[in-house]
Amino acid sequence: MRDGDLRDRGERAASGVLRDRVAARATLVAARRPADLFPDDDTEAARVYRRLARLLHPDTVGAAERPRAEADFARLEALWQRRTDATRPTLTTRRHTYTLGATRATGDLAVLREATYERDGTRHPVLLKIPRAVTDNDLLEREAEALSRLARRGEPRHRAYAPRLLESFRYRDPDTGAERRVNALLPLDGFHTLTDVRAAYPDGLDPRDAAWMWRRLLVALGWAHRAGRVHGAVLPDHILIHPEEHGLVLVDWCYSTPVGDHVPALVERHRDSYPPEVTGRRPATEATDIHLASRTMGALMGERTPKPMRAFLRGCTLPAEAHRPHDAWRLLAELDALLDRLYGPRTFRPFTMPAPARHP
Repeated sequence: MRDGDLRDRGERAASGVLRDRVAARATLVAARRPADLFPDDDTEAARVYRRLARLLHPDTVGAAERPRAEADFARLEALWQRRTDATRPTLTTRRHTYTLGATRATGDLAVLREATYERDGTRHPVLLKIPRAVTDNDLLEREAEALSRLARRGEPRHRAYAPRLLESFRYRDPDTGAERRVNALLPLDGFHTLTDVRAAYPDGLDPRDAAWMWRRLLVALGWAHRAGRVHGAVLPDHILIHPEEHGLVLVDWCYSTPVGDHVPALVERHRDSYPPEVTGRRPATEATDIHLASRTMGALMGERTPKPMRAFLRGCTLPAEAHRPHDAWRLLAELDALLDRLYGPRTFRPFTMPAPARHP
């Protein structure tokens, strides 16, 4: 085949793509709703979307045309998102209509579902916490009550230590008739549980890295206790840390209770971590959370825990509730003094989570 034939064929192909792109853009511009662009059949709709995305992608045009192409592509994506959302299940409350997405996590008593809701023409992400069994509705109500109380009565400067509750509502499953309490929470991005941290550092975490997590955890507990709440489940799965920002959030307030009341339930697989007042169904106090937090931090450091720190932890986990510390912020000052004796003046230590291992 001669070079001229190849060149002619290439020019004809490019001309055809150009015509297709112009036609695709004209169709997009004329569309006012997803049904104007995508057919009812899901498979065929996906095929149309892929073809339009291929033709209208900004990378297929020159620099001069790129701004318009980016706007067109954003419009295509928005119409496709609306079409996709329309086929997904929704939960409607007096405040919002939530479009359900993927399951983010499954916990001991609830499932976290990704979702979005529309406000002022923009889709906003949210996490819906849905109990796995209707018998746990009361625990979701406890969480909503605790988070609302912390938002109202807790010191605002410490607000980031707990999740933000958007709303709490009851939802009746149309198929089964079962009614569940659902908590809508603002998402937390970039966080890892202390369970993840322990798995990433199986030989124990350097106590100097554990120090900032421990300090922030005590601040979170002191803040909650001053607002009159015991968390009741200060366990590795319920403590989230942000490595880069050295942030911490205490989540899953379903087990919380007013100071002096009983913890309503326990996480059975962590039964050995609880103090006697919880397993014995006696009143919980600030010392209950301090016991749980100390057991969690001690397990995180493992064999790397220095002897003076082990003694400190023993004092926080004494069997008798009355003999343990009750003031988390006073305990923080004592921890700071211990850290200063062990490691000198406090300095910032960057902390990273190892990348997950790649499997062939």
